[in-house]
Amino acid sequence: MKQILLVLLLTGISLNAQQSFKRVLKLMGSRFEITVVAQNKTQADYHIDQAVAEISRIEKLISSWDPASETSEVNRQAGIQPIKVSAELFELISRCIELSKLTDGAFDISYASMDRLWKFDGSMKELPSAQEIKASVARVGYQKILIDEISQTIFLRENGMKIGFGAIGKGYAADMAKDLLLREGVVAGIINAAGDMSSWGTQPGGKPWQVAITNPMDKTKSFGLLPMGEGAVVTSGDYEKFVRFNGKRYSHIMDPRTGYPATGIISATVFAPKAELADALSTALFVMGIETGLDRINQLEGIECIIVDDSGKLFTSQRIDLKKLE
Repeated sequence: MKQILLVLLLTGISLNAQQSFKRVLKLMGSRFEITVVAQNKTQADYHIDQAVAEISRIEKLISSWDPASETSEVNRQAGIQPIKVSAELFELISRCIELSKLTDGAFDISYASMDRLWKFDGSMKELPSAQEIKASVARVGYQKILIDEISQTIFLRENGMKIGFGAIGKGYAADMAKDLLLREGVVAGIINAAGDMSSWGTQPGGKPWQVAITNPMDKTKSFGLLPMGEGAVVTSGDYEKFVRFNGKRYSHIMDPRTGYPATGIISATVFAPKAELADALSTALFVMGIETGLDRINQLEGIECIIVDDSGKLFTSQRIDLKKLE
């Protein structure tokens, strides 16, 4: 589950008729903050309503909890038959498979079929057995998601397989809401989908939006701040959801390849052109680890990251310029 580790700094003072308007509400089971720059509240409310409707539409498309969704039908027919889906869902699943290849399987939407052996509510008293963990990933593997571009179908090869968009869905919804508002002529704003942030334009007065990178070891402090322009920033964190056995800390973010929780990282922030991409990569960094994760990010143009390990040490990709806060 994404942790909201980003603190939005709306410090600009309007020098013209435009103002920032923000609405906080619950969507997709999480806290969303939708900020738009508009001439007046009536105009802002109209555009925020549009964004809410778009996010709700996305949820109905990708929800694995809604039995009426296309995603649920794909899961129900796992191992039985391919399902023809809308072009939008087909393209999203296709991009997810490409992201799985990019991250060597660290990101994988078929993780949803994993048995929930690990509990992060304080009830776990011992580690699951190796046999139980091996069985939990038997149906996981993006290679088992078969797509047919001609018939536009999705087929989950094995009975019991499931796909889920928990590690990318909110980022995708933020991008889609932003794109809609851009088409509607909204000059600037931020969609903050439970910490998955997609921004465009500037604050009233011309100052850039800024994001503070919160120190997960002490939420009252920040490591630094960075300007946000046309792009996205997403943080994945586990500082509240983890278990510890034999002195080792296990994250609630699972490695879909092994069935074991990720270790060594407590926070990963990714800057990217799209929140969908940043969302997937921020989760994948936990699984890939610091060395491999930084190496992969450094090879990707237009992508940056900030990682905090479980001792509080900060790591950044090569092109990050982090300004320290006072």
